[in-house]
Amino acid sequence: MPLGERLFLLGEGIRLAFDAIRANRVRAFLTISGIAIGVLVVVAMAAATHGIEKSFKEDVDATGATTFQLRRRDIRLSGCSPTDDTCTDRRNPSISAAERAAIRRLSTVASATDMWVSDATFRYRDRALPNVGYDAMSATWMEIDRGDISPGRNFTAIEAQAGARVAIVNDSLKAQLFGDSDPIGKAILIDNVSFTVIGVYHTTAGFLKSLDGRGPDKPRAIIPYHTAKLSLGLWDRNAIMLVKPRAGVPQTEAMDDVTATLRAMRGLRPSQVNNFALVTNDRLMETFDKLFGAIFLVGIALSAVGLLVGGVGVVAIMMISVTERTREIGVRKALGATRGTILWQFLVEAATLTTLGASIGLVLGWAMAAAVRAATPVPAEVPLSAVAAALIGSAITGVAFGMLPALRAARLDPIEALRHE
Repeated sequence: MPLGERLFLLGEGIRLAFDAIRANRVRAFLTISGIAIGVLVVVAMAAATHGIEKSFKEDVDATGATTFQLRRRDIRLSGCSPTDDTCTDRRNPSISAAERAAIRRLSTVASATDMWVSDATFRYRDRALPNVGYDAMSATWMEIDRGDISPGRNFTAIEAQAGARVAIVNDSLKAQLFGDSDPIGKAILIDNVSFTVIGVYHTTAGFLKSLDGRGPDKPRAIIPYHTAKLSLGLWDRNAIMLVKPRAGVPQTEAMDDVTATLRAMRGLRPSQVNNFALVTNDRLMETFDKLFGAIFLVGIALSAVGLLVGGVGVVAIMMISVTERTREIGVRKALGATRGTILWQFLVEAATLTTLGASIGLVLGWAMAAAVRAATPVPAEVPLSAVAAALIGSAITGVAFGMLPALRAARLDPIEALRHE
């Protein structure tokens, strides 16, 4: 078939598709709605996942590309029951103070920041905020965080070692406790223990931080790690350590040094497995991908239902179209139209219906992504791959479900078709 004739039939098929929509409004609405919903689910899930992944990477990278975590237990998606013999790491000992000090002395380590997360009731005069989260950290915590302190300052290593009762509040906690007044130097109560505010911390927004309540919209404070042990009863069994290698030192070399140090201090034989865990940023991303990969599969399943509904609608509309245009098909065949010509025209018509639904779904998906971006810290963004997949998938759906009525039209006997009333 010449290119010019194929383009003419393409335009003709698109025109006939819109005629079919006008003639069968209810069926066309159901078809287009099914396709649009299916595409909307895929696009919305892709936009959210893409945005969360981008934000997640930014949060992880904020700690440094080579920074890794030292944990008592490895991270896992599934739970671990007390009777599960495969979860042997639940018996791992906590990271002791001597082990933490030894890691800090390693020549390959630039800094090692203790971290423990909890919550408490914060009070200032007559204002009380229950269940406010706080991070108990070493004085080096600014080395693995991109935020800044203004006004005020960070606590010093001497203050941290001495267990000084000082605190740094974020913008949200400052606003809720102090309003417009200057909080620096004022005393607050954390679970009825007096602390002096020495700084206001401006944190950056991110999905990972927002997920665990450490985003800028949630009231939060940072206090010295040793102070939390002395004054707030910190139980450091599950505290972690963020280890940052020195500049120019490969991450693997620093991890090997930490592993060798801990194994030696714990007296582990070569045949014994580590009773601690080192977790890299890549491992965190791998866990993230597994989690959101499963969620995305659920979205794909929901999208498939929408496309199936739309596909059934395509079959119904196209069958009606074939029946109504039987005589027209007979005339065209009598004038020399081939089976391929008729088949092409009806497939174009079916693909037009589904592509129209996909276009509506894309517009709605973009609108939803914009709404998520405006209302949450997730930078939801529709990737071009999702747009291409939506359009190609909808066109394939139209062709697949439109094939049966198109074949029926192409196989009509011209004489019998001309007799059709």
